[in-house]
Amino acid sequence: MDQQEKQLTEKESLELIATMINTAKNSYHDTGIGAIMWGALIAVCSLVKLAEMEFGFRLPFDINLIFILAVIPQIFITIKEKKERRVKSYADSYMDYIWLGFGICIILLTFIVYSMFSVWRPVSEEYRELTGHRSAFQLSEFISPFFLLLYGLPTFITGAACKFRPMFWGGLFCWLCSVTAIYTTIKIDLLLMAASAIMAWLIPGILMEREYRIYKKEQASPDV
Repeated sequence: MDQQEKQLTEKESLELIATMINTAKNSYHDTGIGAIMWGALIAVCSLVKLAEMEFGFRLPFDINLIFILAVIPQIFITIKEKKERRVKSYADSYMDYIWLGFGICIILLTFIVYSMFSVWRPVSEEYRELTGHRSAFQLSEFISPFFLLLYGLPTFITGAACKFRPMFWGGLFCWLCSVTAIYTTIKIDLLLMAASAIMAWLIPGILMEREYRIYKKEQASPDV
């Protein structure tokens, strides 16, 4: 009798654990809106920068300043998504911190790059005045690989941890572009940045948003 009760207890415990895991797994579905926004934003900014260089025009403002403005809707998106999470697992917390760390690293890298240019630009201009031609070394051609390297890290981790193949391959694509950008000109680097944003975030975001809509319809169905 005790042995039977013990077996029933173990079975019930396993069922309870399985139920909790499935509840946590099924309760969180990323809307994909944030990934779509940032993927489209980075792609557009990169292509606009490329157009400025190719056709010789300049916008009255730096297109990259849009990133600062985009932080505002991102805050609202994050708050909305957190409210819609009925259960937050430890994995969700880790992912939040990974992407938060990624955002901090991007901000720091941007600050470092601007600081480097503030020192390098006077030296480059003085070299041009003395020699009559540009320096063979162009600092701008070696910046993109660092950003692409960072783009790939949280994307790869998220794709691997969540078993979401579009992001997994998107992260690998960013790293491939990072290595390629070392040997290409700044114009090609901008194309690689745009392609990486589309592959790593825009396309996966669209797929996530579609899955989220299907999930919401299933939750609203009276049969569920």
